[in-house]
This record gives sequence, C-alpha cells and structure tokens, in this order.
Amino acid sequence: MEKGARMDCLTRGRVIPRAGPLRNASARMSSPVTILGIESSCDDTAAAVVRGVPGDMDVLSSHVHRQTALHADFGGVVPEIAARAHAERLDSTVQAALDAAGIGLAQLDGIGVTCGPGLIGGVVSGVMTAKGLAAATGLPLYGINHLAGHALTPRLTDGVPYPYLMLLASGGHCQFLIARGPCDFARLGGTIDDAPGEAFDKVARLIGLGQPGGPAVEAAAQAGDPKRFAFPRPLLNKPDCNLSFSGLKTAVLRARDEVVAQHGGLPRQTQADLAASFQAAVADSLGGKTRRALEIYLAETPATPTLCGAGGVAANSAIRSVLETVCAEMSAAFLAPPLALCTDNAAMIAAATIEQMPHRAPDGMDLSARPRMPLDTQSAPMIGSGKKGAKA
Repeated sequence: MEKGARMDCLTRGRVIPRAGPLRNASARMSSPVTILGIESSCDDTAAAVVRGVPGDMDVLSSHVHRQTALHADFGGVVPEIAARAHAERLDSTVQAALDAAGIGLAQLDGIGVTCGPGLIGGVVSGVMTAKGLAAATGLPLYGINHLAGHALTPRLTDGVPYPYLMLLASGGHCQFLIARGPCDFARLGGTIDDAPGEAFDKVARLIGLGQPGGPAVEAAAQAGDPKRFAFPRPLLNKPDCNLSFSGLKTAVLRARDEVVAQHGGLPRQTQADLAASFQAAVADSLGGKTRRALEIYLAETPATPTLCGAGGVAANSAIRSVLETVCAEMSAAFLAPPLALCTDNAAMIAAATIEQMPHRAPDGMDLSARPRMPLDTQSAPMIGSGKKGAKA
C-alpha cells in the first residue's frame, strides 16, 4: 500500500491501524522521511514538520506559541502556569504545524518529542500528546533529549559534518560538546552553577529591565559603557572549560546597590552601563573558555573545524562577535543558526529524530518524561545528582 494511502480505521472507539509497510527507519533512510516534532520543555509550546534525510533536511512548518505574556508579571517562568498552558495549546499547535505543512497524520513517518530535560509539567504534556498520536496512528515514537535537539541543529541548517564543536548557551543550559554523531556527544565543560541565560534574566530584573532578559540587556547595553564597571570573569584563569555566572550576578547586585545609595535611584545611563559591563563579562568568559574548548577539539584534527552556537544566548550579537573572533584566530569556522532555530523550537526535535532514526529503535509507550537528562552520560555530573539524577 502506498504511504499516502495509509489510513486508520475507527471501530467501536478503537483506532486500528490498517496493514501497511513496516516503518523500519534504518531501511528507509536512503529516501526522505517526514517527521512531526513536539517541544514543550519550558515556556514555548511548539510543533514542526521536517522532511529529509540526515544532513539534508527541509523545515516544512514550524509553529511556536510563546507564553511570555503569561509570565511577565512574575519576572520569570512559573512552572505551574507553563504546564497548564502547554496542556491547553499542544493539540492546536500540532494541528497548526500540520496545516502549515499541508499534510495530515497519514503522510508522516514518525513522531519525535522532547522527553527531557525541562520543567516536568510541560515535558509530561508533550510526551503524553505524542504518545496519544502514536497510539492512534501506529507511527513510531522517538523520545528526544532537548539538548540533542539544540546540538544537532547545525545538521538541519547547514549539514555540518561530524565532528563539530557545539556551544550550547541558553536560559537553562551551558555546555561545550563535541558532536561526533547523532547519538555521540562528549562534554568538555560547562557552567557549574547558573546558566548564562538565567543570569541575563536575573540581571535584567536587578537593574529594572523587562523580560525576557537577554534581548532587554542587549538593547540597553547598546547605549552603555562596557568598561565602567569592572565585573569579574569567574574561572577564566582555570585551565578547563567550566564556567560560573552566579558570582557575576552578585557583583551586578552590589554595583547597583552602591549606585542607588549614592543617587537615590538608578539613572538611565547607569542602567545601560551596568547592562553593557555585565554583557561584556559574559562575552569574555564565554570567549576565553571557547578558546580552550577549541584547543581540545582541534587536537582531534577534524576535517572541517567548526564551532556551532545554539541557544538564545548564542543569538546575542556581542557574544557572537567574540566567538567569531576566537574562531578566526584559531582557523575554525563559526556557525550560528537563525534566531528562530537558536531558541526553543520543535523543528530541531524533528531534525534530531531524523538524525537518530538510523541508529536506534523507536521508543515504546513506556517512554517517560524526565526533568533531568544529561546528554553525555559517560562524564561525571557537573551540577547536582541525587535521586532525580544529574542535572547536567
């Protein structure tokens, strides 16, 4: 039976898939497959349809429903509000992605869904939606690590050959990874406390800027003096690839309090100077550690030396400029996906599914949502452990 003719029958309340070709991913990778991706790990409800083969894919549709307005009054993401919004909007978001792609469920070859790490309420909502669709259609289900989605985005946008060095810097994560294959990641280092995006959000609140903090700080910094405040560059003198941002955040707080005590408030120019000085400190920290990560990566003599940036922080123009300079000095290419694919989205989840399909079996209905899910399971945990497992 032709794939397009495959239909599902509804009989006495049960969905019974009609007999059709065995959906063997590894056997079908010589021809393009069409995958529905679902992402709900934080505060963006997203669905996308991607078609192609590993390293050569096209985004047919990508729909993201952002929750910024829901959390604006709280100064950050409220997990309970995010979970409820995901549950309310996932169905319509999936339908919007299918409509925009001009296809139905019968034209899909599989479903990929973020199964962790993330805010557990949102991850559960996405996994349950994907399970329902898979059970109803007979489509294979793939649970995808959210970090793998980011790490494999360069394969979607530019078909970057393995191995490449990845800097994943976002609101919840910061890691240097060598991507040697779709399921093979080696972590070189990362943050030992706060993620840089989290630091941007908190600093934005400290100096009276709006949310999300990354764009707000970047905009304010354009009118500021990055040398006015001598903020620390934590761990920059350490011979590893680890970073720290909690002390930098505290330094901003103290500088702000000193200014407020002197002037009875925070002058607008000082606000801009604080933003610029903080942004410069983050850029310098990331630039210095990127240089060390590149040294380790280049020792493997990759055929096409490439540093790829992903995550919302990698979209910051000042940080991107520093990374480009470091790469130029070390004869490596620098690549950052378009902003829409830097931040959380479902196209990266669908693309990661296509990349991983030839190398692994689909997941069953026992697929579980996980709040913690390290991408490199061989390295020692960087942040915490305990009953729930390592955070990173």
